[in-house]
Amino acid sequence: MENGKRRTFSREFKLDAIRLVKELGYSVKRASEAVGIHQNCLRKWLKEQEEHACKAFPGQGKPIEAELHQLRAEAKRLREERDILKKAIAFFARHEK
Repeated sequence: MENGKRRTFSREFKLDAIRLVKELGYSVKRASEAVGIHQNCLRKWLKEQEEHACKAFPGQGKPIEAELHQLRAEAKRLREERDILKKAIAFFARHEK
């Protein structure tokens, strides 16, 4: 650390480091060396990602990523509402005869 400042990492950086372990089969030690962080730091990120999935590392990304996440959640909710309405229409159409 320079000047006593704590290093910060973007959400993308953290997810890329996690992918080295989960998708490419790197050991935690090898992945942490590859990206230049301490093993314990990567282990902490892995744990957080496992516990919180897509909600892991909030506030670390760009504002557009937060908006994208919000829009995807809204789109999912709207699809669910649409599906419920389709089922309701089909139900009432069957029972109207």
